[in-house]
Amino acid sequence: MDHTRLEMYDDVGVQVEGNMNIPSNRNTQSIGQPDFNTLDEPVRETILRDVKAVGVKFSHVLFPKEKKTLLKEWDLWGPLMLCTFMAMVLQGSGADKTNDGGPEFAEVFVIVWIGSMIVTLNSKLLGGNISFFQSVCVLGYCLLPTTIALIVCRIILLVEQNVLLFFIRFTVSMTGFVWATYASVIFLGNSQKPGRKFLAVYPIGLFYFIISWLVISHTAS
Repeated sequence: MDHTRLEMYDDVGVQVEGNMNIPSNRNTQSIGQPDFNTLDEPVRETILRDVKAVGVKFSHVLFPKEKKTLLKEWDLWGPLMLCTFMAMVLQGSGADKTNDGGPEFAEVFVIVWIGSMIVTLNSKLLGGNISFFQSVCVLGYCLLPTTIALIVCRIILLVEQNVLLFFIRFTVSMTGFVWATYASVIFLGNSQKPGRKFLAVYPIGLFYFIISWLVISHTAS
């Protein structure tokens, strides 16, 4: 800490003296400067931190109580992982076994990304107060329940199918649909004015219903 003596005169000519403490630049940190530097840290730590952040967002989708993490610290890694996984599982699972699965893979990508963009655009046109990428992030992360439903349905298909198992798969898919819609509404519901919430929620429900229907139709025996 440096000490500087000041001498000045007020309006009536009386000399005013005093000491002013000026903090030195040593052992100080700029306001807003992060505690770490991503340019200096090892790549392993950067990857682990990003993976941990994605896992935290997944946990918020499974237990949708906290509303700010997905909006404040948005990213597209989780949606990309879920979309790629669903496309890989769904490809080649149709009735035509000679198909290489290309259209199904592209179909999932088109529905997820173009669909989420359309839903986001609808929200913005209705006066939503969140950014475009924040909305896409939430819609993508909320695919997790539908992805879990897809995994369960594929496991059920390993045994011989009957009416009861089809009903179970239908119930699992619809549960994933309701769960995904509920989680996304929890995160995005407050971004709309009260009189326009239904107009914003309806396309979200339709978006997840189409994906859930893909899960049912593409896991048919």
